[in-house]
Amino acid sequence: MTLRDKLPESLAPAIPTDNSTPLAREAWRVFGIMAEFVESTERLQSIKPAVSIFGSARTAPDHEYYKLTEDIARQLSDSGFAVISGGGPGIMEAANKGAFFGKSPSVGLNIQLPHEQHGNPYQDISQTFRHFFARKVMFVRHASAYVVMPGGFGTMDELFEALTLIQTGKSRRIPIVLVGSAFWGGLVDWLRAALAGEGMISPEDMDLIQIIDEPKAVVETIFNFYEARGFEPSAAEHEMQFSL
Repeated sequence: MTLRDKLPESLAPAIPTDNSTPLAREAWRVFGIMAEFVESTERLQSIKPAVSIFGSARTAPDHEYYKLTEDIARQLSDSGFAVISGGGPGIMEAANKGAFFGKSPSVGLNIQLPHEQHGNPYQDISQTFRHFFARKVMFVRHASAYVVMPGGFGTMDELFEALTLIQTGKSRRIPIVLVGSAFWGGLVDWLRAALAGEGMISPEDMDLIQIIDEPKAVVETIFNFYEARGFEPSAAEHEMQFSL
């Protein structure tokens, strides 16, 4: 399938046929970004409710974080949640693996990288992106909750992206669960002391995140959040998603 095939019929004629000039190459890049959004939106629109799980690509299968992630993902899947991960190795693989052997779909949003990333085999639905920002939109748009396992820069990026979008009203509020008090406790203490303590964020912004250690408690926390309102976004929240 070509890029032209992935775009809406009304846009296809606008794609330059000669990509030898900088302007034409830039146009092709823009259309490529649009194609990623179109294709991923079509493939993922029926995946709900879903929970996005993040964590390190470098975590080995015998590590306690890998096993913990697999357990959480399996419980979420058996409870009716599709599980979305980055589709790669480490924690991402553990999330997909747990969901793959559960009752609900395992979804991998893969990214093309010069190192580290390769798709894991535990994906019912696999979507590959070239652009980080397009991929990040899909993580947020289709998630009813974020479960954040121990990880590196990429994990921090996803965590603070979600916090920023919710804080600024660009995305609806969803549960953001940090798993592992030993790993996350120092960061949360610093956020409370430095950011909230010095007025960089409002004290109530700290209520957007919570630390949980037990897999069962992660699932219960997500269900408790939606108990009174249901998983479907309200009309206002649905409109909000168009501002991502």
